[in-house]
Amino acid sequence: MTCPAKRKLLQDLKTFANDAAGLGVLFRPSDDNMMICEAIIFGPDDTAWESGVFRLQMEFSDKYPIEPPKVRFLTTMFHPNIYADGNICLDILGKAWTRAYGVLPILTSI
Repeated sequence: MTCPAKRKLLQDLKTFANDAAGLGVLFRPSDDNMMICEAIIFGPDDTAWESGVFRLQMEFSDKYPIEPPKVRFLTTMFHPNIYADGNICLDILGKAWTRAYGVLPILTSI
């Protein structure tokens, strides 16, 4: 494996595979570039988003995990923390980011 970002992302994939069961979230890298990934969040029961299927794109730079990935919804949805272009206003994707976060904590927070 080459860069630290890819090593961290592979570690995140293993953690996700082991710990994400039952959370209603799927995650996979794209076929041609592991640094661009797709996630799917299934709307939780007993919420306004119940039965919804929400697609997200996560783009990891070579500076990951020092810098957070760019995460945006591909599915159009209405929420005060989601901009019209799908970008997400979430503190752990900005000022509150630490290199201790990974894919699973990000998707759980969303």
